[in-house]
Amino acid sequence: MGMALFRRMLGDVLRERRSELGLTLREVSGVARVSLGYISEIERGQKEASSELLASLCDALEVPLSQVLRDVADAVAVEEGALVPTPIAPLRSDQVVASAA
Repeated sequence: MGMALFRRMLGDVLRERRSELGLTLREVSGVARVSLGYISEIERGQKEASSELLASLCDALEVPLSQVLRDVADAVAVEEGALVPTPIAPLRSDQVVASAA
């Protein structure tokens, strides 16, 4: 159950970030150089993202990996009943985005 929950929450966080930016799956697919179908499966929690793929998606979404992982950890904690729900923090325009090398 743990990994399935993590995959689902990761997909939810990535989809939320993409929606906040007003990007389509096709646009993210082009920037991240990952197939549209694979990104869709990740967002639905059906496929796992490798660390390299996750870094590419974060770069395409202009969000630090640490923020995505923090949001996923919070969502999992809420699901497990270990944390009171809070909305995903929107990105600030002055927030620095670290890119994976």
